Amino acid sequence: MSAWQPLPDELPPEVQHFVEQLRLLKDRTGLSLVALGARTAYSKSSWQRYLNGSQPPPRQAVVALCRVAGEDADRFGARWELAVRVWPRPAPQTVPPYAYEKSGEGASEEADEGAYEDEPTRPWWDTPAGEPQPRPPGRVALYAALAVLVALALVCAALLGAVTLR
Repeated sequence: MSAWQPLPDELPPEVQHFVEQLRLLKDRTGLSLVALGARTAYSKSSWQRYLNGSQPPPRQAVVALCRVAGEDADRFGARWELAVRVWPRPAPQTVPPYAYEKSGEGASEEADEGAYEDEPTRPWWDTPAGEPQPRPPGRVALYAALAVLVALALVCAALLGAVTLR
């Protein structure tokens, strides 16, 4: 079992409980953070932020960890929802006055953007069944090449049959 750093005291109890449960789940896998990153679509540094309570994990990261650990993702999904609702947001980044040429609404809107996103990009294997999967490029070209190969094989068989019948 690994020795975890204590969580910050300013984290709400729901967040502390959730992160502690994630840590236990990660420890049960027996994987290092590097190995966990290789088995999921999330890097070692991302897992460090998630497991130290400095950033909430995307729901898909929790699902990926549950898959690796053989745990029920729905149970952890409910805990994730409770924790994310109260997870402290980072303070808005201050933008130096020289960073923008324009002033007024546009500059303040860009400065107020959060440091993490609520709906992160999903790995391809976490796309829900209801959403259409993008088709891989070149599928039509592959089918055309296969059709040409089959036609060539048939022509060769016909020629070989004609030569042997003579």
